[in-house]
Amino acid sequence: MVYWYYTVQKMSINAKTPSLTDAQQEAVEHKNGPLLVLAGPGSGKTTVVTRRIANVIASGVPPWQILALTFTNKAAQEMRNRVFTLLEQDSLHMQGLTVSTFHAFCARVLRDWGERVIGTKTFTIYDTADQRTTVKAAIKSCELNDSNWRPASVLAAISNAKNKLIDVDTFEKEAFDFYTKSIAKIYRAYDDILRSNDAVDFDDLLLQTARLLERDAEVRQHLEDRYQYVMIDEYQDTNHAQFVIANKIAANHRNICVVGDPDQSVYAWRGADISNILDFEEHYGEGTVIPLGRNFRSTGHIVKVAATLIEHNKQRKEKKLYTELEDGYEPIIVSLESEHEEAESIIREVTRLQNEGVLLKEMAVLYRVNALSRVLEDTFRKAGIPHVVARGTAFYDRKEIKQVISYLRLLVNPKDDVAFVRVINMPTRGIGSTSISKLEQLAISHGMSLLGASSIVSKEQGFTTRAVTSMKKFSETFRQWQIDGRSEESLTAASSLADLVERVVRESGLEEFYSTASGEDDLERLQNLEELVSAATEFEEGFEAEHEDLPPPTPLHLLFSFLENVALVSDADVIDPENGAVTLMTLHASKGLEFDFIVIAGLEEGLLPHERARHDDSQMEEERRLCYVGITRARKHLFLTHARRRTQRGVSNRTMQSRFIQEMSGVALTKDTVIEPWDVPDIVPEECGDQRVTVGSLVRHKRFGLGKVQRVIRRPRGSTVTIQFRGGVKHLVLEYAKLEIVSPDNSVEF
Repeated sequence: MVYWYYTVQKMSINAKTPSLTDAQQEAVEHKNGPLLVLAGPGSGKTTVVTRRIANVIASGVPPWQILALTFTNKAAQEMRNRVFTLLEQDSLHMQGLTVSTFHAFCARVLRDWGERVIGTKTFTIYDTADQRTTVKAAIKSCELNDSNWRPASVLAAISNAKNKLIDVDTFEKEAFDFYTKSIAKIYRAYDDILRSNDAVDFDDLLLQTARLLERDAEVRQHLEDRYQYVMIDEYQDTNHAQFVIANKIAANHRNICVVGDPDQSVYAWRGADISNILDFEEHYGEGTVIPLGRNFRSTGHIVKVAATLIEHNKQRKEKKLYTELEDGYEPIIVSLESEHEEAESIIREVTRLQNEGVLLKEMAVLYRVNALSRVLEDTFRKAGIPHVVARGTAFYDRKEIKQVISYLRLLVNPKDDVAFVRVINMPTRGIGSTSISKLEQLAISHGMSLLGASSIVSKEQGFTTRAVTSMKKFSETFRQWQIDGRSEESLTAASSLADLVERVVRESGLEEFYSTASGEDDLERLQNLEELVSAATEFEEGFEAEHEDLPPPTPLHLLFSFLENVALVSDADVIDPENGAVTLMTLHASKGLEFDFIVIAGLEEGLLPHERARHDDSQMEEERRLCYVGITRARKHLFLTHARRRTQRGVSNRTMQSRFIQEMSGVALTKDTVIEPWDVPDIVPEECGDQRVTVGSLVRHKRFGLGKVQRVIRRPRGSTVTIQFRGGVKHLVLEYAKLEIVSPDNSVEF
């Protein structure tokens, strides 16, 4: 350990710094004993933390005795810079001060004493890519199939165990069924590989440091003596391992200050333990609690809406949220008929505010799941409004979407070897790089494409039995897709572009691959695949409307056009540095940010709150906290939207209003539509020519053939009809469907 020694002198803090509220001042001046600062959104918590560090140093405490921990390098650097400014840029009084992320601090500790827990101080830290490679090797060494045991899901399970300080031995002892015993086996193999390579992963940094502090009294005493003041930012996001580390270091002097807000705890899915902050007073009975309820960011109406919503949670600590800013503009809630109308209403509001002088870079659209971004991206692009997908990937650039697109490219162009290589082993089919190299040589020798060559492989050519079986099955699947896609008969059978895309998603194995996963990312990938089917449906409808005078195209013809359209999608809008671009992002990604104008889209049951929270009160509270975080990102304007119908897998389904809207009702919410949002329309007959279409009617469509009417719904913008054709269910606008009535009742068998 490095120590810095100098003569400590009391000094004053830069007088030019902003004044503090009484609550902030109390937190800054609190020096000794446990302190919990309940910092509401926009309450100036970073100001409090940095002022407190500077104040402790100014009171005569050597900076090397202070440990300040946060979660990102950016936050740590900002904290250091602010303290430097507060100390009037006196670098001497910064020497030895530790302001760091948890992981960086733990790495530093293990560099000093790592041999006591992992046998070395010269370890390598494996990044995400290294971890994935290692867990794949571990799965293989356990003679398990990585198509069934997905590396990402296995790593998530191992990470969750490490964050709870469950090492390999403990995990093995507690394993009780096939799944947990298999994970234990992989965990053991994964850990063995790390040890043999003198390597640790990010979770090991926390796990091994916590173990070191629990088991080694000498090291614990050393760190207790060194760091007599411990400060932790975003305490609501700490996991069990981080709690143990902080608690052990502060156990003796008990000068621990934690800053956070249980109402903004939204990372339980990646190990955050809200009980750390909720139970702070139980751990430190003599502790002081100071609530910072004044919001310096948002106007009165926005604060009121946020406070009203979060009061419905039970897992929280009471604090009065208020602001001394003017009430400002009333938040608006709009009820739209579909996700497209939703996107268009957002565009109108963006345009209106831009005309009033609000910069695009001060606007953000938030959503619960990434799949919702597709329609938003398309609508912004068509409107010519610059936009960026923050901390995420544009829809057509997402991994799972590119995988399907590669399948579709190969379908229309069997000679596309680049697409072939990308998908031949995705999902895993037991076709490794050696088999692909042999296949490339075979293709060259026969003057064929890789797809063509895959149909003639054999064991005699040096391929394994598994590779031969997998390649021939792969080739046959594509052959069948091509036949069905080109067939004229397919027009009356399974015959839409969406049907073809959905079939590729399903029969390629991608749907099953992502549906069997349990991680948050994997579930979102599955939702994105469903959204791609919806995108195909919309493209086909638009194509038909544009080319209604031409004969109906085959699905393969439509697919050519669809892929061309996708290839031409570009985010190369010229972005004015001053005006910037509208930010599209998930609610999770928005945490810690703020904008003048915030949109929260998709306020529907199953989206926000998410479907998985339906039967879990704890998860439901986290969903409410997530909505609360989104609301409190807004400074001046808040725009909440929900769609009465939303398309999933190409089928338009009625939605249910988010319960959060009702919970916010009665405060400053304005309805922007005369449509009563949740009046379920009656199923009624509708005129079609001079005949009545009713449920049970047998009808003929010029493209889809014969079908039976399942329901007819009167809608504000035109009636719709749901029809069961032989090729599947279709939802059509009655005005444009041009249906021929074969039998007006249920008298003809279908």
